[in-house]
Amino acid sequence: MTTPAAASAPGERTVPPFGGFSPGLVRLEVRRLLRNRRTVVFTVLFPVFFFLVFGLNSAYASNRVGRGNESAFIMISMALYGAVIATSSGGAMVSVERLAGWSRQLRITPLQPVAYIAIKMATALVLGLAAVVAVYVVGILSHRPSMPVDLWVATGVALWIGSLLFAAFGLFVGYLLPSENVMQIIGFALMLFSFGGGLFVPLGQFAHPLRVLATYTPLYGLNQLVHYPLVQGAFNWTWAANLLAWLVIFTGGAVWRFRKDTART
Repeated sequence: MTTPAAASAPGERTVPPFGGFSPGLVRLEVRRLLRNRRTVVFTVLFPVFFFLVFGLNSAYASNRVGRGNESAFIMISMALYGAVIATSSGGAMVSVERLAGWSRQLRITPLQPVAYIAIKMATALVLGLAAVVAVYVVGILSHRPSMPVDLWVATGVALWIGSLLFAAFGLFVGYLLPSENVMQIIGFALMLFSFGGGLFVPLGQFAHPLRVLATYTPLYGLNQLVHYPLVQGAFNWTWAANLLAWLVIFTGGAVWRFRKDTART
């Protein structure tokens, strides 16, 4: 009678279920992430500060926007900016692991690239959730943003899940660039994406060619989708197409660079 161990060829690695993805690994990564207090504080306090500066104008509380007011619109924008900073930063921490040689160690494990990328993206979502909750709690305590209760939940969940896109972006850049440059590049890129996607400046103020170009930027679709429950109006499926297209690009790029990185000798 042949045992399972004997059935495998010598030196052959058995691929675990789901390529090695497990809640236990996610919990381990979350604990490692939360030890970096500087990253946690920066990603939580930075968007809160932006909301306090730009969102608490008393005039915004009086200006109606869809099913709420302008202060609620700005709160959603700042929470989105915080979430994409948080998830991008969480994903980009792989650059530090690369410097420490951790990527090469993964070559001797049965962990599959897609599973590893999924673990990192799930971990980055923890930071994204913290950023969204922090901004929304400050919004509630300030009594300035106004919208129905169901919209607080709907927009908060949409922000959190949608920020998965930038967890993939952070991973891609983290594997693409040296660790000493990655955060500077990500910060600059997110600033460009935010302006291009209409997060800081309404796209209606742009010249027509720039408005057309903005519809192809990574933050455009996500920005429109998270504000839609508040703003209402006609739904445009190109927003979802934009989000999915960039998610595929960034995730595919992260998997590609992970394979290249672990293949080095």
